[in-house]
Amino acid sequence: MAKSKSANFKFIDLFAGIGGLRIPFDRNFEGSLHGECVFTSEFDKFAVETYSANFEKIDPVDITKVAPSEIPDFDLLLAGFPCQPFSHAGKKLGFEDLRGTLFFNVASIISIKKPRVVVLENVRGLVSHDKGNTFKRIIEVLESDLNYSVFYKILNAKDFGLPQNRARIFIVAFREKVSDFSFPEGLGVKTKLGDVLVPNANRSGKYTLSDNLWRSHQRRKQEHLQKGNGFGFRLFNRNSPYTSTISARYYKDGSEILIEQPGKNPRKLTPREAANLQGFPSNFIIPVSDNQAYKQFGNAVAVPVVRALAKQLKSYLE
Repeated sequence: MAKSKSANFKFIDLFAGIGGLRIPFDRNFEGSLHGECVFTSEFDKFAVETYSANFEKIDPVDITKVAPSEIPDFDLLLAGFPCQPFSHAGKKLGFEDLRGTLFFNVASIISIKKPRVVVLENVRGLVSHDKGNTFKRIIEVLESDLNYSVFYKILNAKDFGLPQNRARIFIVAFREKVSDFSFPEGLGVKTKLGDVLVPNANRSGKYTLSDNLWRSHQRRKQEHLQKGNGFGFRLFNRNSPYTSTISARYYKDGSEILIEQPGKNPRKLTPREAANLQGFPSNFIIPVSDNQAYKQFGNAVAVPVVRALAKQLKSYLE
């Protein structure tokens, strides 16, 4: 990635994974905002390997063992934090009642460092997690305990130029009083799976399902149909407008996204195609095994969605 002009703001990247949230805000990626990342936390050693190959070298960091005072000052906090339930029992303690959850660490950092903008991302299920109590408490903490102006919306990758049905909840919070923030609208671009497939990517046949695995997929699909549900493998072709959501379990059998091959068993996406499906740059380095790459891209954010959101935040950051 070519170096860009000097940074206009500083940010931190928590639960960073492989850096998908970071890319649109980073000055070192073409066509993005001009921010400087001053702190990163990621615990998984394989994600750290991929992150280090594409950004600066980092070591695994357990955010629960980092005091907020140890983090450099910054303007923007990014976090794709893990979803955990928490109780209302200790509400009088403010966000202290979140202790023992990873969101407590995020809230503590916000409380002490007071960044101008906070961007949080999570699976769509966060909204209904623990009968909606988890999400409700997150918003309460940000608004009532930390005094931030909070906005949230579910955004789907298929509305932002990617052929993938991937809905995620985004929460944006501002330190200053903001009443009119607007999330990005979809791009209105028609997509098809062929846009992200790599020509001759499976020339060796490495990603074609074995006869045994393909029979197993078909058998399980039939069993599910007999039970009256729609579970089982999902088959797509180059003209499919979008796929189902790629997940971290894709490495196991690829069942959620299989690609038709005329005259052959279907195949899995290659790791590079998985990266393309998530909108990562073509020069994004994949230094890990296929299985680890599938896990990483399955856990990642869809970069074009974040890029559209970053543009909406430009005036608040630069």
